[in-house]
Amino acid sequence: MFYATSNRRHLLPRDMMENERATGINPGEAVEERVSLSDRFGLWIGFHKCSQDDYLEMVKGYVAHFDLTIDEDTLHAEVVEWSTTRGSRSGRVAWQYIQDLAGRQGVTLD
Repeated sequence: MFYATSNRRHLLPRDMMENERATGINPGEAVEERVSLSDRFGLWIGFHKCSQDDYLEMVKGYVAHFDLTIDEDTLHAEVVEWSTTRGSRSGRVAWQYIQDLAGRQGVTLD
């Protein structure tokens, strides 16, 4: 990994207890230092909501890929309930459902 910055202080953590008054660092600036690398160079992964049809297709794709056995009506009912109780429909929620289903069936996901 390579980091580039025009301000060296954002790369090195500074202990607030060490000569706080002499360095002139205020507490707010110290907090900002801790998150500066994330703000500047961090990778953010979004789990965007999708339509119910897209969500169902994701789950069906996982079921087919991992050869899980479940009746389509049961799958539909469980998947809708799963997304409702989690408050979201996304690829992440679909994957969590598949992990749960595989665990209930004793199937290891590779």
